[in-house]
Amino acid sequence: MVFYFTSTVVDPPANVYVGKDKFENEELIQHGWEEDVWFHVDKLSSAHIYLRLREGETWENIPQDLLTDLGQLTKANSIEGNKKDNVVVIYTPWSNLKKDGSMAVGQVSFKDQKKVKRIMISQRENAIVNRLNKTKVEKQPDLRQEKEERLRELRKKDQAAQQARKKEEARLAKERQEKKWQKEHAYDDLFTEENMVSTSNQDRNSDWEDDFM
Repeated sequence: MVFYFTSTVVDPPANVYVGKDKFENEELIQHGWEEDVWFHVDKLSSAHIYLRLREGETWENIPQDLLTDLGQLTKANSIEGNKKDNVVVIYTPWSNLKKDGSMAVGQVSFKDQKKVKRIMISQRENAIVNRLNKTKVEKQPDLRQEKEERLRELRKKDQAAQQARKKEEARLAKERQEKKWQKEHAYDDLFTEENMVSTSNQDRNSDWEDDFM
């Protein structure tokens, strides 16, 4: 089971999802998307919260209001963290999560610690948590299939982009070739047989020089 939330502090609204338990978290870790940003209470047990970025958005530039929503939701989904003030919430791109066979179920580490950011949540804000909980939807998705469909979609976009680039390169090459030909043949009309005859002195009469006297 996966819980889905919607944050309306940004436009268009942001999509957030959470694994029901540590076993669901394992699937979310395995089948996350490149657009996902992972949130967790630092040094305490908590749910794994994911923000799915939209095209063109980056994890380094998440709006502050949205970060606050994610921080509050993460804190609220930590049994111990929800009871404490001044809780630190960490976040990082899904692609930076590291998982190996020696780790417990739901446990992760990071490939690059420099890609982990922190926000301080001083205390629970019920207004934010209640607003987010009102958008909560429970689903049982096939995460593997969703990931495969997403990868197929990305491959199609990449292929379309490659074809567009090749078409544009061919157009530019043809344009360059045409300009080159025009440059090389710019004076061809001046040297036609007709023009050469008309400018030649060979067929003039003997007194043509008198015109200049």
